[in-house]
Amino acid sequence: MQRFDVIVLGAGAAGMFCAIEAGRRGRRVALLEHARNPGEKIRISGGGRCNFTNLDIRPERFLSRNPRFALSALGRYTQHDFIARVSAAGISWHEKTLGQLFCDGSAREIIAMLRADLAAAGVELFLSTEIGAVSHGAEFRVDTGSGAMMAPRLVVATGGKSIPKMGATGIGYRIAAQFGVPVIETRPGLVPLTFTSAQLEVLRPLAGVGLGAQVRCGAVSFEEGLLFTHRGLSGPSILQISSYWREGEEISVNLAPGLDMGAWLLAQKRAQGRQAPTTALAAHLPDKLARLVAAQARPGNLADQPAKLLGEMAAQCHDWHLRPAGTEGYRTAEVTLGGVDTRALDARSFEVRGVRGLHFIGEVVDVTGWLGGYNFQWAWSSGWAAGQAV
Repeated sequence: MQRFDVIVLGAGAAGMFCAIEAGRRGRRVALLEHARNPGEKIRISGGGRCNFTNLDIRPERFLSRNPRFALSALGRYTQHDFIARVSAAGISWHEKTLGQLFCDGSAREIIAMLRADLAAAGVELFLSTEIGAVSHGAEFRVDTGSGAMMAPRLVVATGGKSIPKMGATGIGYRIAAQFGVPVIETRPGLVPLTFTSAQLEVLRPLAGVGLGAQVRCGAVSFEEGLLFTHRGLSGPSILQISSYWREGEEISVNLAPGLDMGAWLLAQKRAQGRQAPTTALAAHLPDKLARLVAAQARPGNLADQPAKLLGEMAAQCHDWHLRPAGTEGYRTAEVTLGGVDTRALDARSFEVRGVRGLHFIGEVVDVTGWLGGYNFQWAWSSGWAAGQAV
């Protein structure tokens, strides 16, 4: 039987950060990970360069049943704190679009920084360690393939259900249920949208076409890249809106944001009436998409098209209504929406109210950020906050 001050389950971003902070405070920490290496989702993130935070972190860019819950952790350990840490480690980085920060080199540099910090803080890292039964008497007991471990503090940082090929199991939700901690219904987030076979008859010929677009669902909209796929729609704008979309709802796609396509077509009709509708549309849309929109045109050139029909083509460009059939699911989802109900947690320590010494952090909690470094910042902030408390 091994005894520790703190046992952290899950060596992802949140778990490693929590373990480091607890270790720096003199705690004897065991960090358990069932994979062979820590930080696997860090390694593959951002195309291998890790979008490790965002310059424009705001609480309203996180989804939760209790949106104010994230305020404390995000305010106490900010994106600027993590940026300073990365810079101090000698890791060069750059800003891409919309405040997203990436390593100039490899995501492995972030993992190496965290592993060095774990070692310096004296954290004992147990890899390839399957977590068995978890129980609680005077202390928490975790049974593993390497034997039982005991500690007065247990931090669950096991992530969600997204990308099961990376080892996601949903064990954190089972531990929550075991201790009577409520869990908000989970579903895939930041995930491509799929369509029925009938809808794909129209969309499939566009597979591989990408463009900048504005996608709306209800009152929420995002203007970023959109990509047509063999199964439906993907790209940053679609991944973002997927977190707000619910089954049965429509989305609206604006294929030409910032342009009045109706005015453009009328102007082209007056100036170059002999131009084909497809040619006029292709000045602002990819060719395949221009042909799709122009399919409703009458035979002939722009001069042969009544103003009403040009208006209908423009409407399809600016307000194309689509009803997705579903999503690609956890297989490709970047995050899991829902999770441990924040009403059961203390916002400063992430400790469960009524179960002293039990903490939940990171993706397993019902706080999910936008695409673009927000979820990593939530991992750093929640991990830091719990690390100060355990």
